[in-house]
Amino acid sequence: MSNEPIRNHDMGAHGSYEKQDLNSRGIIYFFFGLIALLAVIYGIAFGMYRFLDSYNHANQATMSPMVAPEADTRTVTDKDTQAFPEPRLEKNERTELREFIEDQDRKLATYDWMDKDKGIVQIPIDRAMDLIVQRGLPVRPAAKGQEQQKEGSSAQ
Repeated sequence: MSNEPIRNHDMGAHGSYEKQDLNSRGIIYFFFGLIALLAVIYGIAFGMYRFLDSYNHANQATMSPMVAPEADTRTVTDKDTQAFPEPRLEKNERTELREFIEDQDRKLATYDWMDKDKGIVQIPIDRAMDLIVQRGLPVRPAAKGQEQQKEGSSAQ
């Protein structure tokens, strides 16, 4: 390797570095102009809304004196919701879902009579899994048609 410095032969042909920075005053003017433009657009939209709202109220047809004004129909009471057929909308989805899950968990963890006359009992799911591990799954006897198919397939 040589110790000679590397020289750029023709710097003038390629140009050199930029001698002046970006003007910060131009950037500041641009942002102030942008904020002013947004304020003008907001003012126009707000003014149009106010004008159209007042125009709508001024040109609304008058009610006949024979018609009694109804109560506020946008307010729904519990009595009103019971008048609707099932399925009804949920009032508070989170609490209703939590109550539903808690009810299901309670059913899965308690003993209860399913059919007292037939002697069918509901047991907790943990106990049911323990019983299946101890006793195994119940097996049904095969049907006659299935036995013949098995015998025919094993003969071939």
